[in-house]
Amino acid sequence: MKAKMWMASSMVLVMALSACSNGGSNNETDSTGSNNGAAANQSNAGEGNANEPAKTGDDLAYEKVTEPITVNIGFRAPDDKLPEGETNDNNIVSRYLESVTGIKVGHTWEAKGEDPFKQKVNLAIASNDLPDALVVDRNQLRKLVDNDMIEDLTEVYEKYGSQLVKDMYDSTDGLALADASVDDKLYGLPNVAIEADAPSLLWIRQDWLDKLKLTPPKTIADLEKIADAFANQDPDGNGKKDTVGLTGDKMVVFGQKPNPNGFDTIFSAFHAFPKNWIKDASGNVVYGSIQPENKEALELLADWYKRGIIDPQFALYKETQEPIVANKTGLFFGPWWMPYWPLADSVVNDTKADWKAYAAPTDESGKFVTHMAPVTDRYLVVRKGYEHPEAVVKLLNAFTRLERRQDPNAEEVKKLDDFAAETGVHVRNFYPFDLLLDYSDAVVQRYDNVQKAIRGEIDPNTFDPDTKLVYDFSLAEKENPKKNMDAWKAAKAYELGGGVLFQTEMEKVYSVFYGMTRTMETKWTTLEKLENETFLKIIVGDLPVSAFDDFVAQWNKLGGEQITKEVAEIASGK
Repeated sequence: MKAKMWMASSMVLVMALSACSNGGSNNETDSTGSNNGAAANQSNAGEGNANEPAKTGDDLAYEKVTEPITVNIGFRAPDDKLPEGETNDNNIVSRYLESVTGIKVGHTWEAKGEDPFKQKVNLAIASNDLPDALVVDRNQLRKLVDNDMIEDLTEVYEKYGSQLVKDMYDSTDGLALADASVDDKLYGLPNVAIEADAPSLLWIRQDWLDKLKLTPPKTIADLEKIADAFANQDPDGNGKKDTVGLTGDKMVVFGQKPNPNGFDTIFSAFHAFPKNWIKDASGNVVYGSIQPENKEALELLADWYKRGIIDPQFALYKETQEPIVANKTGLFFGPWWMPYWPLADSVVNDTKADWKAYAAPTDESGKFVTHMAPVTDRYLVVRKGYEHPEAVVKLLNAFTRLERRQDPNAEEVKKLDDFAAETGVHVRNFYPFDLLLDYSDAVVQRYDNVQKAIRGEIDPNTFDPDTKLVYDFSLAEKENPKKNMDAWKAAKAYELGGGVLFQTEMEKVYSVFYGMTRTMETKWTTLEKLENETFLKIIVGDLPVSAFDDFVAQWNKLGGEQITKEVAEIASGK
């Protein structure tokens, strides 16, 4: 077991990988290593003749290979229905990528849907019958490395990775590559999660706040006052007691990437981080959900529920967004993209609805504290012994450039866009690998650039197409508010959600471990169910707050104590 290698706290590996991401070693691979055959075959691309200097950088990254190469992959088939004559492995997207790279992609097998694909990957690992390349999750990556089944991509990434791809990985401060590395060796090309997706902001009907002459919240006490007023002071002015205070979700907390109505931010204000593995004051790795700070948050939420400050029906809704869309609430937690959904529906149903986002409530010291999501959760890996790992990197370069709207082949890209518009087929669903990259700070970066352009400080014609679209939508929304809901969604998501994230200094808490240990594989479902039920029952009054102590004891007894030891061992590198 190579558990000692899997250091979930990636900072140790970040330092080791900095040489790779900034121009690492070009040493020859040991003749007993995995890259001896691969290195010999990488001359296919970029070799040129003896009188020409060897190509480097993007000249090499985007150079079409000189001899045909085939990569056979495991493909996650989408739901999109292709036109007659087009297939998953021979379509307008695959043909375009082959035309610019010279690399043909074959499908060893296909699976539709997340679970079937995961099962196919697990079967391929168990039978030691991998395709040349495929995308795996964190636990599958660990198994592949432990069983020496995949290539070390350190040198091939450094040599063939495009600057765009490298810049996106660098935007994570080295965390993404470190997360895909073991003992300083890069075993997978990771996706990059948008950092902005993790914090859960407080969304408030500003028109209700103004009507009741209330000030924006900062503290938990401020939030309580507003929630009480929204529940009891007729903020919609219809003369009926038909509004509620703070809404919630029966999940209580989401733990990493939030959705609407999670109470994560309430817990964070108490420095409680349920569903995350953190370090306590003594530096010990502990499970966030069983720490005493949770009890304070649960006690507060139970009190609010009892007093009607929290929506009394929150655990009963079939769809969590129901009171938001129906404009029965003006107060809920959610990530920056809430204007896309469900707030657009709220505004359509009541054009007077004026939503604003706040980084609240803060902790006792006035800081906005938030847990963060993992910087990556999927990894593109290459079968050990495959002769052309550089082909996989080149494919990633090509479709990432296309996805990020930086492909210089304008005429061909327009054909793809026209195809998507005519057929409803999503081009990205037919990239060879389900692995999207973006800048970790893409949301706040785009917000900042759009605002500068609106102020006349920079030329919007220099923007990439996605940023230019947000800029155009922002202008359209200013000129004709709420007339074009597509414009409203984008403009308000970036202006409100992105703006708060850009302007707020946050205390960010990362989990020190993501994934599954051996004991988790058999015990975690039971422990999660126990946790979710206990938290919900305490809030709605079915259990007293003291039941939290019983939950902690039971959690440890049912396998949690052993799991904590396993996580601590992995995180410490032992």
